Amino acid sequence: MKRKEKAILDIRDDLRAADEIVEKHAFKKSALIQILLDIQSRFNWLPRHVLRWLSSRLGVPLVDVYTLANFYEAFSLEPRGAHTIQVCMGTACHVRGAPELLARVSALLGLKPGETDAKQRFTLETVHCMGCCALAPVIQIDGQHYSNPSLRKLQRLINSLEKGEEEAACLG
Repeated sequence: MKRKEKAILDIRDDLRAADEIVEKHAFKKSALIQILLDIQSRFNWLPRHVLRWLSSRLGVPLVDVYTLANFYEAFSLEPRGAHTIQVCMGTACHVRGAPELLARVSALLGLKPGETDAKQRFTLETVHCMGCCALAPVIQIDGQHYSNPSLRKLQRLINSLEKGEEEAACLG
């Protein structure tokens, strides 16, 4: 019974957080994309129950909410990790070693592109172009770009992210 109660309380908290976001945008239907971006930022993905709530709060058909959520690559309808690692596979990056960089990152994380680890710490993605071709090949970790990091540097970056999470858990 305790798990059900916790799940209900978690859903209630999620819907309250969604309401704060919708309220911040004055319940404007025209702000739907920005509201979805804010929800994505808050939850790291777009939970189904929050999208249903958003649909009813804005008076927008659920199908329209899902159409936007599916159209833009920035949105995820699946749970994502706390940290997003993106490997650029654009032409310049590809020619300069992006497939090998992706293989290194994939091996370190034990993930294939599009996957999130079981503990929801990391999500590995590939993107078409990051617009920083002079640095090719490039990865982006939580918005920070790195030009062709070595296996050793990748390991240090991932370890520091994991350590930061452990420290945050101890403080929280």
